[in-house]
Amino acid sequence: MAWLVSDGRVLASAEIGADRRARARGLLGRDQIDGALVLQPCRWVHTVGMRFAIDVAYVDRDGAVVKTVQMRRRRVGVPVFASAMVVEAAAGAFSRWGLRVGDVIELRGDEAPATERPVDQRQRPEHGDHPRVAVSAAPQ
Repeated sequence: MAWLVSDGRVLASAEIGADRRARARGLLGRDQIDGALVLQPCRWVHTVGMRFAIDVAYVDRDGAVVKTVQMRRRRVGVPVFASAMVVEAAAGAFSRWGLRVGDVIELRGDEAPATERPVDQRQRPEHGDHPRVAVSAAPQ
């Protein structure tokens, strides 16, 4: 299981949507989410076809939260080009967790993706190859 952590505090359990299929499916078809869904790589989300409102945090490749929004059902978000990862949770969750713009978050645990190679910002990513947020696994 993966955990969403900020400043040494565990905010929530986290599901990882790291492949194309999981990112496309997201929270569609669910009535709720306990914890968070992390989509990586991701720069924008929508709530078309969703059954509940969500909190969305856009996170840059250093793990810093660059924008948070609460999205009602049937909405299309604006792309956040500084984002490398998106965290989705039930509406109101970020307020309960104390998550704000500027906070640095990381994923820890067995399901956390391994740290990716650094991306040279001067080179354009190839089609389908996007920078990923560096994450660490919990000590065993």
